[in-house]
Amino acid sequence: MNETIEKFGWPATLVHEFDHWVVLARPAQPTLGSLVLAAKSAATAFGDLPIEAHTELKAATSAIERALGEAVGYARLNYLMLMMVDPNVHFHVIPRYEGAREWNGRAFVDAGWPKVPELGQAVALEGDELGRLVAWLKGYFA
Repeated sequence: MNETIEKFGWPATLVHEFDHWVVLARPAQPTLGSLVLAAKSAATAFGDLPIEAHTELKAATSAIERALGEAVGYARLNYLMLMMVDPNVHFHVIPRYEGAREWNGRAFVDAGWPKVPELGQAVALEGDELGRLVAWLKGYFA
């Protein structure tokens, strides 16, 4: 796995794995169910990914959209390819909704709704709580 995947907590944050992509729970949750969809490749430019990774992106995004639709009931889904700090190809996948979602006794408010997501307003999860989120999300990818 590349350094970007490892920075986002792999393997502890692994929700689902494809041949060319991994789906990771984002430790900082700006909204409930926020993920990182990361290419396994060492590529640092989207266009440098192998054609097979581009093809598989269809299956990965379909699985994410189905799973998060069931888990969170989002109104919109934002795929942010920022790659300013973490160089390898990856997307931040942010479910968007009005108001809050409750999980594990905590409220996850979409502070930016209906505009740009407020990434700085994320709920930070770690340890057992992050592990519970990963396990919960995995159930929607089965």
